[in-house]
Amino acid sequence: MEQNPNWWKQAVIYQIYPRSFQDSNADGYGDIPGIISRLDYLKTLGIDAIWLSPVCRSPQYDNGYDVSDYQDIDPMFGTLEDMDRLISEAKKRDIRIILDLVLNHTSHEHPWFLEAKKSRDNPYHDFYIWRDAEPGERTDGSIADFGDGSWQWVPEVEQFYYYQFSVWQPDLNWSNPKVRQALYDMINWWSDRGVGGFRLDVVDHLGKEPFQHIKVDGPKLHDYIKEMSAAAFRRPGLVTVGEAWSSNPTSAKLYSNPDGSELSMVFQFEHILLDKQPGGDKWDLAALPLRKFKDVMCRWQQSLHGCGWNSLFYENHDLPRIVSRWGDEGKYRVESAKMLAILLFGMEGTPYIYQGQELGMTNIHLGLEEYNDIETRNMIAARRAAGYSDESILRSAYGRSRDNARTPMQWSDAPNAGFTEGTPWLKVNENYPEINAEKQVDQPGSVFECYRELIRLRREYPVITGGSFDLLLEEDEDIFAYTRTDGAHKLLVICNFRDREIENPLKEQLRNMTCLISNYDMPSDTLRPYEAMMYYQ
Repeated sequence: MEQNPNWWKQAVIYQIYPRSFQDSNADGYGDIPGIISRLDYLKTLGIDAIWLSPVCRSPQYDNGYDVSDYQDIDPMFGTLEDMDRLISEAKKRDIRIILDLVLNHTSHEHPWFLEAKKSRDNPYHDFYIWRDAEPGERTDGSIADFGDGSWQWVPEVEQFYYYQFSVWQPDLNWSNPKVRQALYDMINWWSDRGVGGFRLDVVDHLGKEPFQHIKVDGPKLHDYIKEMSAAAFRRPGLVTVGEAWSSNPTSAKLYSNPDGSELSMVFQFEHILLDKQPGGDKWDLAALPLRKFKDVMCRWQQSLHGCGWNSLFYENHDLPRIVSRWGDEGKYRVESAKMLAILLFGMEGTPYIYQGQELGMTNIHLGLEEYNDIETRNMIAARRAAGYSDESILRSAYGRSRDNARTPMQWSDAPNAGFTEGTPWLKVNENYPEINAEKQVDQPGSVFECYRELIRLRREYPVITGGSFDLLLEEDEDIFAYTRTDGAHKLLVICNFRDREIENPLKEQLRNMTCLISNYDMPSDTLRPYEAMMYYQ
């Protein structure tokens, strides 16, 4: 495996949601041996690293984001020996393993918290955040991110503990240096086992000050990250990416400073928050405002060029399928899935592919009682109580539920899409006979082949990795076009975001350039529905 410490700048990272990727023992849940069995598929795709959503031991109240043991594998997924084998087998294929670390909170079943509850004098009590108040008192009125209150009474110590997300996820006290050191020791333990990097869940919450009502971007946040980087992230080639919903181009320059003082890169979500109604939340759906989308992507591309690094993504385990969201999951599913891929892969940064995205997998339509995701279930309950119709609630769930991304991977047209011989933990999308990996690998014109070619192009053309970004046709309501330039060469990407044919205002510019990839077979002077092209000069 190459020793280039900045390998991740030329890399493409593939996210696996383990419980939904491949089941090896017919229990209905994906597992690590199942992932190992599919490594050759990922090698064929051409990716460089796998980001695993949480596989550490957990009671699974929040699908693994409630960790009860950072240094063990949940039996649902296998054993530590299975993890060691995954790391080894992936390395043989020049693929690194990136672990998802939840450092903001633990499970309420973590041994640290079980000890913390015993008494105020317990050495682990200050690993968490506590507040003196009377039982039933409203405390500070904070609301947790999953919709309920954010302080929970513990009779044993006659105090409330703080939780940012769920009552099952007490927040760690990052102001306690013993907490920080314990986490750094754990990170180094995983690095010693051969892990190639870490994705840091809700990293912008680590500096919270709940008594000051500061949930994100606390005054000590970047001091904590720099300390963590110095203690655990300085190994050559280790890649780190932080999930930071609150980030902006200014803070991203701190997170991804090229001096390596913090992280390799950060996930920003400004583009993901555009398609909702003004003043509403994620469940209040609206069409994507294309001009705003172009402005956001342009600002991030230009702001971080030479002084930071972008993560390029549309989908993850928390987000709906992009072809259903910004493309066309019906007549133009293939064309729009490719268009969205070509648009993203021509930009500067590290692209992330979420499992099934390379196949153009779509959102699922479940019944209201079939949703598994805690956030969706809370939304359903809250909106029913507020008088919303079931039809309205279903539209929101169809559009935004996290279960859209968590349905089992569609491998073939075999029962349960080849995911399991048992009963899948979450329903398989009924379109799996048409949309599956077996039908697309080595199939000319498939969405899979488009992604594989885009990965190859990123390696072959340095302008994609290092060129400057300029937005074209910025006032156009239908077209997203841009150039990447590195002095010697120019890349031009043009994408039609509409389901209708429109004029191509750049057709004369393209005549003297070479087409590297397109989502239509034959060239045309117009832009056909969802047409996308990448040209080079």
